Amino acid sequence: MSFKRRENFRPTDKKLILVGSKNPVKISCTEDAFTRAFNSSFLVEGINASSGVPEQPFGERETLLGAKNRAHNSREIFPEANFWVGIEGGVDEDEKGMYAFAWIYILHDSGKSSQAKTGTFYLPIAVEKLIKEGMELGKADDLVFNTENSKQQGGSVGILTQGVINREEYYRQAIILALIPFLNKELY
Repeated sequence: MSFKRRENFRPTDKKLILVGSKNPVKISCTEDAFTRAFNSSFLVEGINASSGVPEQPFGERETLLGAKNRAHNSREIFPEANFWVGIEGGVDEDEKGMYAFAWIYILHDSGKSSQAKTGTFYLPIAVEKLIKEGMELGKADDLVFNTENSKQQGGSVGILTQGVINREEYYRQAIILALIPFLNKELY
């Protein structure tokens, strides 16, 4: 499906979900999360949508803003969808060191929105050092762990858990948590 020309849009029985990224991991986990949550199939497509934040967001606010911007910018590009999803990974620090997490932000065609955050995990000192020097987490992982394009595969979480939790699984749970208000409309 092409999103450059809106006249190519053909309504189907399936609801359309746009993910504000072309990253195959983000698209796949969104499709799986929506399918599991609603026990239904969806048409899920990725679209290049600006996060409006630095390549490596730092802190809760900046990371959540990136997820919100991706969802809202996806809606601006293609308003005919039913849901727009923004997924933004970020880092922050505390007394134990630097940790990673992601925010999920979901918009519905009704105007309702919701958000949820993944779990957090601490990054190795070598990765932390590269991020502090200005490198994005995925690139830092590739350099430290001698991998290529890890952020479109298992990501940091996959590398550090030795594949027990991959990036898709990591995001999926938070997407489902962000869907709670849509699954329980009478409560929200």
